[in-house]
Amino acid sequence: MPKICPKCGLPEDLCVCEILEKEETQHIKIYTTKKRFNKLVTIIEGIDKDKLAKTAKQLKHELACGGTAKEGVVVLQGDHKDKAKKLLVDMGYPEDIITVT
Repeated sequence: MPKICPKCGLPEDLCVCEILEKEETQHIKIYTTKKRFNKLVTIIEGIDKDKLAKTAKQLKHELACGGTAKEGVVVLQGDHKDKAKKLLVDMGYPEDIITVT
């Protein structure tokens, strides 16, 4: 007998809790700004704190850049606005909650 998810009541194979958590009240904002020595950095705000480090690590790996995740934001070295949005959509975040400015 398959295990049943306590949150949604579906079998764990079909559990949709993670997708629903991403869709709820989340709004992700992606923008660039200049930091020290006029270097561009990409800022991503609005990712859940419990998934922040994992998401930042995956973004840094896929974009081949440095960066950090702290205080609720992901900071990536360089201008990666469009690529970051595509990668977040590929990770399972809905496209309509992501705003690129």
